[in-house]
Formats: sequence, C-alpha cells, structure tokens
Amino acid sequence: MHSYSEYFAHRYPEDALDCAPLIVAGLRDTAAGAMLHVNERAITRAETARRVAHLQHWFVRQGLVPGDRVAVMLGNSPEHIHVIYALIVSGLVWVPVNTRLRRAGLEYLLGHAEPKLLVSEPIFDEVIDGIDCGRTSRVQIPAFDADDTSACLCAPHIEPSDPLCVIYTSGTTGAPKGVIFTHRMMRIASEAAIRVADIHPGDRLLLWEPLCHIGGAQMLLVPFLEPVGLDVVARFSATQFWAQIARSRATQLHYLGGVLDILMQLPAEAQPAAHTIRVAWGAGVSASAWAAIESRLQVRLRECYGMTECSSFATLNANGKPGSVGKALPWIDVELLDENGQAVADGEAGEIVLSSRVEGAFLPAYLKNGEATRAALRNGKLHTGDSARRDADGDLFFVGRRTDSMRVRGENVSAWEIERVFAQHPSILASAAIGVASEIGEQDILLNVQFRDAAVDWESVHAWAAEHLASFQLPRYYRAVAHFELTPSERVKKHLLPRDLSDAWDRISKVAA
Repeated sequence: MHSYSEYFAHRYPEDALDCAPLIVAGLRDTAAGAMLHVNERAITRAETARRVAHLQHWFVRQGLVPGDRVAVMLGNSPEHIHVIYALIVSGLVWVPVNTRLRRAGLEYLLGHAEPKLLVSEPIFDEVIDGIDCGRTSRVQIPAFDADDTSACLCAPHIEPSDPLCVIYTSGTTGAPKGVIFTHRMMRIASEAAIRVADIHPGDRLLLWEPLCHIGGAQMLLVPFLEPVGLDVVARFSATQFWAQIARSRATQLHYLGGVLDILMQLPAEAQPAAHTIRVAWGAGVSASAWAAIESRLQVRLRECYGMTECSSFATLNANGKPGSVGKALPWIDVELLDENGQAVADGEAGEIVLSSRVEGAFLPAYLKNGEATRAALRNGKLHTGDSARRDADGDLFFVGRRTDSMRVRGENVSAWEIERVFAQHPSILASAAIGVASEIGEQDILLNVQFRDAAVDWESVHAWAAEHLASFQLPRYYRAVAHFELTPSERVKKHLLPRDLSDAWDRISKVAA
C-alpha cells in the first residue's frame, strides 16, 4: 500500500507516482497532439516516440543495462530532450552535465559519477578533448532516419524508488554533492511544478532553463500530466525574450538567475504593451521590489522555496504576500528549528526542516557521500541548512543559507537579502556579502562588488544602499573584485573570498575622518 498524502491519493488512486509508464503511454497517445515546439516547428508525439525508441536500441548496442549511468552534455534542444526520455524509460541513470563546466569540474563529475558514457555534441569537443575521461566512453548522438519505424518503445520494470538521475549541487564550501534523484522524486517535482506555476490545460511553457538543473528537468514530464506544450529555446536571451513570447504565446515564466532583474532593466519600449504571460514563478523577489515587478511586467508573482533534495519544491506563495515563499505544499510539513532542535517563535529565524507524508519524496542519499547524507537526513526529516522565519499568518519568509548569514548588532542578517538589493544597482554586475570580525559585537558586513563597466565611488554606492536596506543590513566594508569564482550552479565560491580588510573601503573610518 502506498504512503501518499491525501493530495496524491485523491488525484492518482491507482498510480504508483512513477515516470517511465507515464512517458511510454503519453508517447503512444498520438491523438494527444504535439508536446514540443521549436521556433514554429511542432514535433509530434509519434516522431518523439520513434526517436526515443531509436535511442533505446542504440543504448543497448552500446552495452548499457538498466542502472548504468550516462552523462549528458548537450545544449537545450529537442534531441537533448529525446535522449533524456530514452534514458528514463530504459531504466538508465541520467547524469546531467552543466555545459559551462570546464576541465576541473568535468573531471570531478566523471570521476565521481563514473558514467559508462558521456553523450556530447561537437560544440563541446574542444573542452572535452583536454580532459581525462577515465573509463567513460565519449559518444555523440547517432543520426536518425525519420522514416525508420523498425524500433519500438520498450520499458523494463522500474521501481519508483530506482534512481532516475544524479544531479550535482554546489554549496559555498566543499566538493559538489551528487543528489540521487529517483523516479518518484521527478514525478513529484513535475506535479509540484504544475501547482506552483498555476499551469492550466492549453498553456504554453517557455523551456529556457538549463536541463542540467532540476529547474529545467522537472518541466519535461508536465506535458504528460496536463495538455500543454513546451516551447524550447537554447537559453534565456534578454534581446530575444519578448519576440520568443510573442511567437510561442507562452503563459508562464520561470525566473532564475536574475531573469526578472534583467527584464526590469530593459528599456520600456522593449516590452510590448500586451503579452500572454500570466504567471511568473520562482524564487528571489524581495518585498520591496514585488509591486514594481508585477506592475512593470504585468504578471502575477508566485514565489516558492525548495531544493533538489526535496523533489524541488516545498512551499508556495499562492496569496501574493510580497516577499513571502508562502506555506508548505500539501504533502510537506515545515518546521523552523533552532540549533538545539527546538521550534522557534513566530518572527524568529530557524533552520528549515522538512518532513513528508509521501514515501520517497526526499533523496535517498548523496552519491558516495555518507557523511553528507547523515547530516541531511535525520530521523526521517530533511535538514536543509536554510533559514526562514514565519509570520503570524503562518507565511514563511526565506532568510538564507545558515552558513551564509551574519550576526550584526544582535540581528541575523541574510547575505541573500543584501545581494538581492545590490543586484538592482545599475552599475553592479554581481555582489557577495560575507561576515568579518567586528571590533564591537559579533560581525560586520563586507560586500565584494563586481562592477558592470567602470567602478563607481563607494560613497555614492553606500548612499544608494542606505535608501534600500535597513541600518543593520548596511555593509561596513566594500571591496571591488575583477570577477568571482563560481560553482557549476553559478553561486559565488564565498569560501575563497579573503577576509582581510586592507584593500577594503571602510565607511565608518571615512565618516570619522
């Protein structure tokens, strides 16, 4: 008997919450129409089914058996999506590779995941040629004859608890961790995406997200769950965005990595007077920017919180309260705990600890990392390492990584909140706030700044910040950097930033002088 929450039990009374049977049945349903669209070309389910079957037989010829790992380093394209579908229904374990990885990152991933194959495309040959692939064989997608109907879809028996993929996540310290992501987790992630993005039958979804992250991967099952289309583009492009929306008539926008900031900085005339986007969903919009974004972009914001380890989503802001990540999804329970494991009071920050009434909603383990697994999974609960606070209405507000916050004059200060504000400064490309030793109290804030073009004097930067941040959030020190070292998921490697203040601008000493 399945351990489902009432939400899933009501919606799918006879469903095992898995992926492969869903895909196979969906591809065989040729009457359901096209799922994928590239520019103005529709790719039918029948064409997709033939391509997936062809790839399945190719995997067999490569000597692969269910459970083998296959690394995939491809850009966004229908071919990439077909490879992923073929891996899923074959019981093979997909290892997504961030296409921005270079020598050290690629060698680490291949050495750690030990995939049998690395599927790539010629554009990445120059990068891959210079690395040690170990025992991994390099291959490229075989040519496909659209008229070849000899291959048939096949689906070995796959348990919902079997690994579907290994997704590498990066924190601010240590080596990337490989999240073992099961078939059930991917199904839950896709179901949650429908709820979070408020997806309705007939919607069109712009798939711009890199498929190496769960943010993109979770969208691939959605057309098998709801009658919607995926419009595939290579990447997010500010200059092409509104034309892509007009062509695809997309109704949802998933915002990641500063997408909304970029759109807000476009000239007003670059945005059409009317468009089809109904909902923008994601994480990272501050309360102060909420109304301006909804007004300028003419969308309804739906913030959420989650992480790869919990099947992507844990909370949803469905009521539109500015700055909030909302309440727990129906199959999730959220606790906010202090360092002693006790619940914190409303308004106080505590670690986000998750539990679920759906068996298998969380990662079973990190690949080859028992220490990290034991730290994250304790007594059936997922300790996220993130902090949040809850208001009197029960709505949650994300504070930041527990390891990425500071204690300033008795206040817990989130680096994330500071950086989100500075991202709105027209001259600042990126910033990273860290805590440094303070002469009085716990810590002071040092903000490392990468300027877009020419540097701006610190007095004017700080004056601008004083209009946007609370006094305890204001950096004391500022330092210019030429560039930041980034993780594969494009987070700043803060552990590499120096704490030495000899080259930093000190606003207090300047005032005293």
